[in-house]
Order: sequence, then structure tokens, then C-alpha cells
Amino acid sequence: MKFDKNLAAVHGYLCADGYVVRNPSTQKHKYYHIGLRNTNGTLLRDFQGRFKAAFGLSPIIGHGRCKISNKSIYHFLAKEYSYCSYEWRLPQPSKENLRHWLRAFFDCEGWVENQPAKSRLVGADCCNESGIFSVQKALRRFGVHSEIKKRTNRMIWRLTVCGKDDLQRFQEYIGFLHPKKKQKLEEAMSSYADYSWSIPETKDGLLAFVSSKGRTRQSRHEIHLYSIRKDNLAALKKALNKLRLHSRLFGPWKNSTGSLYYCLTIKQKEVMNGQEHRETKGHNAGD
Repeated sequence: MKFDKNLAAVHGYLCADGYVVRNPSTQKHKYYHIGLRNTNGTLLRDFQGRFKAAFGLSPIIGHGRCKISNKSIYHFLAKEYSYCSYEWRLPQPSKENLRHWLRAFFDCEGWVENQPAKSRLVGADCCNESGIFSVQKALRRFGVHSEIKKRTNRMIWRLTVCGKDDLQRFQEYIGFLHPKKKQKLEEAMSSYADYSWSIPETKDGLLAFVSSKGRTRQSRHEIHLYSIRKDNLAALKKALNKLRLHSRLFGPWKNSTGSLYYCLTIKQKEVMNGQEHRETKGHNAGD
């Protein structure tokens, strides 16, 4: 049987959230089960359609599964490929068919994080070390770079795709069929649209800008402003200097997912003094 896009997707689904099992040899009752476990109906229906296109039989959907029992298909799948959580191996399909395998795998195992100005990523956790590194290698064929880190005190490896260019290539070549993951990735990419800050020119506007965007660090009596763009914070620092408000620019720093960001710190007292001066000036003008 040709390893086409449908079989590639079926295999990706089975490696991620599926099973290909038979009865123990000591058991009299014989069974040969193949199925996908997932709570998302879109993925179950896609698995059903792909399976039918590949094998000519349609699995049944019900109770969070899409399943079928068939001896000959079981033997074909079990003989040619592996699916166990710790042992599955990514086949060597064409680049076009590899897209379908990766999409099915990430639809099941992947997730999207979207924290604008701090962290945007596509991630996947896996207990199969060689398997997740083969996924990383496969992503490189599409120009998508990623990082893999072992979870502390756990036999789990986490793959993350970060950065606008790599996320854009992931979205273009792999993407998601899962509706919520697809939407979240679209939202993450849309948030990249324009991240340049418009720095107010007046003192009142600048202090209000700092108050609205800053996060107060009470333990250090500081206000912190974060951005993935250094030029935003550099422009803000320059504007603050003109008002004789001291600030310090740090970074780049790398968060736990590998994304780079910068931080500008301002002493809370300086901002408060500036606001008090503004209010006093306003009262005097009223008098």
C-alpha cells in the first residue's frame, strides 16, 4: 500500500492519540482494534475520512473515539509501523505527505500559547525522546526551527516553536485542523501585526502611558515595562530622560519557552513624584 497523505495522517493520529492492539496470545477471545481517542469531533471525523480513503472501511465514531476492528488492517499497520507511546517512529514520507503526518500529530499533541508582548509559541509534550527529536528534524524540512527541553524530574520532552518567522512557517506549511488551536494560532499571529509603541510627547501623556503599560513590582518599589521589541523601550527611556526620570533597560532575556524579551524599570517613587507635581501644578493653575 502506498504511503500517501491519507495514510500519513492516519499514522500521525495513531502515534499521537491512537492505538493498534490485539488480544494477548493466552486469551481465547480474539480482537484486533484500531482507533483514535480524542474529544474533538473535527479530528475524529477527519481520522474517519482519512482511514476510509486509505483502507476502504469507515471506523465508527462514539464516546470520544473513532474505532474499527479488522484483522487484516491490524496486521498491515502492526507489521509496517509502530505506535506505542514510547516507541513509535516517524516514517520517511515525501515532504508533501510529511505535512499531513505533522498536522495530525500536532492536532492531537500540540498546543498554542499566546501572551502578546511576552510569549507566543506552538508546543508539544512527548514521552518518546527519539520520536520528538524526529519531529524536530521533520519540521526543519519546512524551515521551522524549534527547541526541545526535558521536563524537570519527568520523562517528558517538550518541543516549542517560537518567534514570528518560525510560527508563520508552521502556520503556512503545517497548521491545525483543530478549530480552537487553529483560532488561537491565528490570534497569536495577528497580534504581531504592529508592535511598535507610540510614545506620548507630553509629560502627562507619558506618565499615563507608563501607568497603563507598566507592572508594579512592590517588593522592589519599581514599575516594569516589557516588550519583545527593544526599540520600544529605548524610545520610552529617551522620552523619560527628557523629563529627568531615570530608568534602566535590561535584556534580552529568555523566558521558559525560549522567547526573547526586554524590560525597562523605573523607580515607582519617580513616577509618583511626577504625578504629584502634575496634580500640584493643576491645582495652582485652578487657584
